[in-house]
Amino acid sequence: MARIKQLSKHLINQIAAGEVIERPASVVKELTENSIDAGATKISIEITNDCRDIRVADNGSGIHPDDIMLAFSKHATSKIQNDEDLYDIHTLGFRGEALSSIISISKLTCITRTKDFETGTKVKCENSEVKKVETGCAVGTIMEIKDLFYNLPVRLKFLRNPNTEFSYIQEIVQALAIINCGVSFELKRNGKTVLKTTGQGDLAQTLKEVYSPEVVSNLKTVLKTDELSHLKISGMVSKPDYTRSSKKNYHLYINSRAVKCSVIQKAIDTVYKTLIANNKYPFVVLNLEIPTQDVDVNVHPTKKEVRYKNPNQIFNFVRTAVEAGLANYVEKEIKPIPVENNNIIDFKAISSKDLKIDSDDDTMYVSDSLMQKIQDNFAPTKEEFQQQTILSTKQTAEPEPEENIIGQYKNTYILIEQENGLEIVDQHIAEERYIYEKLKAEKQIASQILFISDVVNVSSTDMAIIKENLDKFERFGYEIEILNDNELIFKKLPLLIAKVNPKEILADILENIEGDIDRLEEKILITTSCKASVKAGQKLSTWQMQEIIKKWRTTKMPYTCPHGRPISHIIPHKEIASFFQRQG
Repeated sequence: MARIKQLSKHLINQIAAGEVIERPASVVKELTENSIDAGATKISIEITNDCRDIRVADNGSGIHPDDIMLAFSKHATSKIQNDEDLYDIHTLGFRGEALSSIISISKLTCITRTKDFETGTKVKCENSEVKKVETGCAVGTIMEIKDLFYNLPVRLKFLRNPNTEFSYIQEIVQALAIINCGVSFELKRNGKTVLKTTGQGDLAQTLKEVYSPEVVSNLKTVLKTDELSHLKISGMVSKPDYTRSSKKNYHLYINSRAVKCSVIQKAIDTVYKTLIANNKYPFVVLNLEIPTQDVDVNVHPTKKEVRYKNPNQIFNFVRTAVEAGLANYVEKEIKPIPVENNNIIDFKAISSKDLKIDSDDDTMYVSDSLMQKIQDNFAPTKEEFQQQTILSTKQTAEPEPEENIIGQYKNTYILIEQENGLEIVDQHIAEERYIYEKLKAEKQIASQILFISDVVNVSSTDMAIIKENLDKFERFGYEIEILNDNELIFKKLPLLIAKVNPKEILADILENIEGDIDRLEEKILITTSCKASVKAGQKLSTWQMQEIIKKWRTTKMPYTCPHGRPISHIIPHKEIASFFQRQG
């Protein structure tokens, strides 16, 4: 083995660059974050030469001429000063590794000027060597990278094709533009503008510019603050009927820093798991503001991973915030009706003369004197009578509006005329959503005793699952008796599905488990809701349709059924009128 010796400064920087600079997108990320930290309100990014030439220009504070040489040395930064600062980070960058890493694997030119100087500084870096001269320029900084990985042919060989590499760059810029709404971003490729934001400081407007107005129309606002824990979460999440095929559109931020956070992802997935179909994911933009001492962002050189002091608290905070954002309505507080003491009759003092029960048919007879006493106690005063009359008049004058139901299509879909178009509602899954939420909220579900029940045969594997989870079945109104290792009977079923064959119910529950025992209780609830709902193909009266729609409108999550299927769809009136060549 060779003798130990000190590595050269250039080789050290190249080794470090392997962690910090993975691909061209990494360079764009580091330079753009530096521009944001410098207070820039305009950032322009230009990509050429198959993503190996990168130019980032900003109107930020610039770099002081006396600090410029130091800026390109390893572990040199203006963002932290001592040990304590490492746990109180308020900037995107802080490690002081990016620039020294970049100049070791590319040819870099930096032109910068601060507002305190009439001229700027031009710096050229190659092979970790830095040379500077004075130059004229505007306030701000321009970083030009040429021939990225020119001296690392192995790294160059493993780059993907230019279109793929540019897609990574575009994702980075999109993520930074979304969270920095007050900054105007422009991304160009070979002279063509690919992305541009106006920096108006409005999240919805920025999302329209980065994606489209259609995306924003399908988002709901999330905003929650916990003053005690100094936590705040804000952003937007998509309605459950607007999904994506991957988690690529999970834009998660901690104190405005883009991160990959399994805790927040798990909280989001928990909310959506009964709202969207399998292998579908929501569009999410969430920024969690948390005291810097409660989160560690110094886990990895890329600064994408984080650790929390209290991850369970973060999980519950995010979950409840997203649930509230998606909720269809805020439940109104129901206040108990005050009861005056003078309206209470002491029935213990009632004489046997006042009450007489006929032994033949259990009819109760009340004496005239007792009836008068009841009437006297419960007769409203003049003021109470006037209030009741006004309330009754209001209720009569303002009846609950009914849906303008046109009818049924294929005995499966309810057609409703709306001001903006024709709404089509799937009758089965609309009622399923209502029953699901109703059962989930109930502490005790009503059951029906089965005097006769068929013996249900199950596999030994399924029997083991059932035995271990009898309490979960009981929670939703099922009582199961185990006969032997492969046979059981139902002694009780939820009242809502008492007429359904127990074999069919159990088969559906076991089929839906799919090896996910942790969600067994939820699968029981979903199966119960499905079986209790009106079926597709079932003819309904107008009254029945009104009842289904009225109940469905009260649900918290009216977008999809527990399986994730969309419940309703509106065909805009303009679209219908356009087809028939009408103005509207």
